[in-house]
Amino acid sequence: MGREYSMSSASISATSQQIRFCESSDGVRIAFATAGCGEPLVLSATWLTHLEYQWHSLAWRPWLEMLSRHYRLLRYDPRGCGLSDHDAEDVSFETWVRDLEAVVDAAGLGRFALLGVCQGGPIAIEYAARHPERVSRLVLYGTYARGKSRRSSVPQEAEKAKLWLDLLRLGWAQEDHSFMQVFATQFQPQGSIEHLRSWCELQRVATSAANAVRLMQVTFDVDVQGSASRVACPALVVHVDRDAVVPLEEARQLAKLIPGSQFLQLESPNHMLLPNEPAWSRFSEALRAFLPHEAFNDLTDRERQLLEFLARGCDNHQIAAHLGLSEKTVRNLVSSIFGKLEVESRGQAIVRARDAGYGLQPKP
Repeated sequence: MGREYSMSSASISATSQQIRFCESSDGVRIAFATAGCGEPLVLSATWLTHLEYQWHSLAWRPWLEMLSRHYRLLRYDPRGCGLSDHDAEDVSFETWVRDLEAVVDAAGLGRFALLGVCQGGPIAIEYAARHPERVSRLVLYGTYARGKSRRSSVPQEAEKAKLWLDLLRLGWAQEDHSFMQVFATQFQPQGSIEHLRSWCELQRVATSAANAVRLMQVTFDVDVQGSASRVACPALVVHVDRDAVVPLEEARQLAKLIPGSQFLQLESPNHMLLPNEPAWSRFSEALRAFLPHEAFNDLTDRERQLLEFLARGCDNHQIAAHLGLSEKTVRNLVSSIFGKLEVESRGQAIVRARDAGYGLQPKP
């Protein structure tokens, strides 16, 4: 969607990422990056990001290393933040969803797993509800369906939202300010002083205090409860039991809204898990078990397209018509898929594909 700009690859430690730019529907330039290999996994944008600095962040680097080790990770900076345009006139939840649409189209992704962390969760939920044919699996970590200002059933939540914005305006990126103490202890209470400094630096490089307030106000006003009930793909909702940023009850309500979703509760006070705590291993293992198996990594984009129709129950003639291929080419591709998935029959291939999130839409 729109023009695409190129930028040289950035090599950080053992992980290489390529940063590119695309234009959203209203012309705002959005930066996105890919790293790792394997099945595509898209990380919807959170409130505070910077594609380059996050690799140096004590809070984010373990997450990025873990995700890019097992998947082809695509992430992006939201408008107003990081390497994306900071002066966008329209900063709203709707434009956030359009930015995600622009990024996955510019990256050439067809079908992919989607991960929403904290403020990125509602964006992921809305995208999955609007584009069921694109999202194979949905993972929601530490997130919610309704922002702070929408939680009328939670005592003093709206008042806390206003106080948070005031603190944000006054203490943004100031290491010795009480705001940073509150921010760090809410997100990672078991983190070190170095973690606090890392959060402070991420704030400094990511955006200005004024933009941070604009972005945060959007997250407070979001409500995707209706969209959550329309999510059609398999979903996994993960939350820590002592989360000070997002109440555990919000995650439970979210899991109830999404049809057939799985819920995983982890023992930790850290909104952003630390790699040395037991909950980190449980989360990593749960991701590997829930997301598509590595056997799917070798499939080409064309084979993935074909597998989607195969999983929906289409025969070779129907698949050939949908993809504009000859039936001989379809037969050859089906044989190739059988070999890569190590199955012997069409029925076995369909079972494997549906377990991985293919074929969830009705037969065309």
